[in-house]
Amino acid sequence: MTTKQLELTANEIRQTIIKMLVEAGSGHTAGPLGMADVFTALFFGGVLNYRAKEPNWEERDRLVLSNGHINPVLYVTMSKAGYFAHKELATLRKFNTRLQGHPERTRLPGLETTSGPLGSGISQASGMAYGLRMDGKKLQRVYCLCSDGELQEGNSWEAIMFAGKNKLSNLTVIVDRNNIQIDGNTEDVMPLEPLAMKWQAFNWHVIEVDGHNFDEIIGACNQAKAIFEKPTCIIAHTIPGKGVDFMEYDFRWHGIPPDKQDIPGDPPKAVQDRVALDRLRTLNGRIRSEHE
Repeated sequence: MTTKQLELTANEIRQTIIKMLVEAGSGHTAGPLGMADVFTALFFGGVLNYRAKEPNWEERDRLVLSNGHINPVLYVTMSKAGYFAHKELATLRKFNTRLQGHPERTRLPGLETTSGPLGSGISQASGMAYGLRMDGKKLQRVYCLCSDGELQEGNSWEAIMFAGKNKLSNLTVIVDRNNIQIDGNTEDVMPLEPLAMKWQAFNWHVIEVDGHNFDEIIGACNQAKAIFEKPTCIIAHTIPGKGVDFMEYDFRWHGIPPDKQDIPGDPPKAVQDRVALDRLRTLNGRIRSEHE
């Protein structure tokens, strides 16, 4: 895809996320909107090797979503890639659905892990990367996506230390550095900076990118493939709630869907979804006509 096509795809994904969350009546909003560009780059920017119709293809790359609560962006992207039908997205969080509130590996082909307890994904991904190397599989890579808030958990740093010690160069971790978590801003709840230096201290190659710039995201992933004897951490600086002005940067939108509750200063809950979709369709009012 061209950069323009990637941008349009990410925008479509964001609109579908809003519709899914409203239909479900629960779920997280800010993180999925913020990570739509990263997921688009991974699946449609030539980064991931996968076959949607053969989800267990042996030569595939592995993708681990550690912060499973942002799963709407994963589900929409997988559907768009061809793993399952678009209409199934309407079942998010419903009884007996394959699209659980946190990804459940045994229900949906294409999921590599079950997530739930935060801070576990880097450990799972490190084990996969280590196992692939033991099996002599040199081409397959493991990608782990995690939130910045998860890095407040000790288990994360045990895995980071393990991967650095074992020089797992087939492992790339992408950190969603959006600076928010459910109770506030990360630097108020439990400061993480200087974040890049901490990864480097554990023998990781670190790249910082604008998480909404496709050239930077794809370029960093390609650079990681060329790094030997070190795992790579890509710190993707993202805007939580990206594309909807009243949600952007606001931690109050971390864990609720549109239309669920009134938030002081934001549109009333009865129209939040319509306003959000209008913001996305018009790029926050920058497009005046559908012909532009």
